[in-house]
Amino acid sequence: SDAICNFVICNDSSLRSQPIIFNPDFFVEKLRHEKPEVFTELVVSNITRLIDLPGTELAQLMGEEDPKLPGANSTASGFFRSLMSLKRKEKGVVFGSPLTEEGIAQVSQLIEYLHKNLRAEGLFRVPGNSIRQQILKDALNSGTDIDLDSGEFHSNDVATLLKMFLGELPEPLLTHKHFHAHLKIADLTLFDEKGNKTSTPDKERQIEALQLLFLILPAPNRSLLKLLLDLLYQTAKKQDKNKMSAHNLALMFAPHILWPRNVTANDLQENITKLNNGVTFMIKHSQKLFKAPVYIRECARLHYLGSRAHTSKDDLDLLTSPGSKELQPLKSQKRSRLDSCHQEETQQRTEEALKELFRHVHNMPDSAKKKKLIRQFNKHPTALTPGSDVPSSPAPRRTRSRSFSGLIKRKVLGTPVILERKSRDTTPEPARVSKENVQLVRAAPSTA
Repeated sequence: SDAICNFVICNDSSLRSQPIIFNPDFFVEKLRHEKPEVFTELVVSNITRLIDLPGTELAQLMGEEDPKLPGANSTASGFFRSLMSLKRKEKGVVFGSPLTEEGIAQVSQLIEYLHKNLRAEGLFRVPGNSIRQQILKDALNSGTDIDLDSGEFHSNDVATLLKMFLGELPEPLLTHKHFHAHLKIADLTLFDEKGNKTSTPDKERQIEALQLLFLILPAPNRSLLKLLLDLLYQTAKKQDKNKMSAHNLALMFAPHILWPRNVTANDLQENITKLNNGVTFMIKHSQKLFKAPVYIRECARLHYLGSRAHTSKDDLDLLTSPGSKELQPLKSQKRSRLDSCHQEETQQRTEEALKELFRHVHNMPDSAKKKKLIRQFNKHPTALTPGSDVPSSPAPRRTRSRSFSGLIKRKVLGTPVILERKSRDTTPEPARVSKENVQLVRAAPSTA
């Protein structure tokens, strides 16, 4: 669904103490809907920074080639695909048809009911009554609102029907295009002090990679995935009652969320453990996975605000009634505080991103490439490596360009946006990325 970013000023004294709601992903969603090609290039370039995707797998992720999946050429697979194709030819049905917002609205009734009935032992594992499930399925296909609280249906009926709905989708919830990328996430591990790869998962990089992959899912898939993972997260929190841990739930749902359609466990062979563990990880960390990484937010914000002095009225203007003049001073004060807050956050995030890059370079195993990168850090003072001094004389103030296209091309490099820092007696504001910083970021290894 579209993000909403509204600021409302009210003269009612009883409401002044209420917090202003700001959606930090507003500009991310705005960029996704208005300029999907720019958005996709920005996100995918950062995905390739984290995980190694050869040309073929990258083309599959971008939808430029058909995914090559295990078991796709088997006779049984072809039979199942033909069977599912016949089911999808029925018009106006929820089950067996491609995922739509209307279908999600129907299935969300099941999810809402299950949220209130998470204590049933063996939930999602114990099958329900087939007759009651068929009645419920027919009602959902007809678009009927169902009174699940009437007592006619059991929670196991509803849970089994939810799995049935996911299993009859034409492709898994995470789509076939993303299959190989998710396999690579399992290989993101930490390095020891000598720079050797360990068997310990790098959870922070895995979360970051999942956040990026979820950003480029089709909107209906992302919406339903969020509802489903939140339900499974809440179910696992009550495992003392329902006996269903995150791993148990992953075994139930991995075939519907991540496995390619119409394959067996034998088709997946050694990858089955990676896939099941991957879904377990998604359930445990689901509350973090649907937020855009900070540098994606910042790049999207700069795309709209970095080339002009004031925020667009359509984007962040305070909502007041037409012709209202008494609120104008308050609006100016509010906007001033907002601009100041954005500038401080930008500078802080810039410094943190640069320090993180510097640490990654120093943690690399000794090699000619590492030495070259360190020489570049030492050679270019504009890179502002951690511990370096801020230039004493203020840099000449530049006029912001009216065109932002050139800056965006330099921003979409697959790394957090790095901004130059002004001297302390000037007001911090976004500046152009220096040529040296661009070269340094491009030279950084994928593990950074």
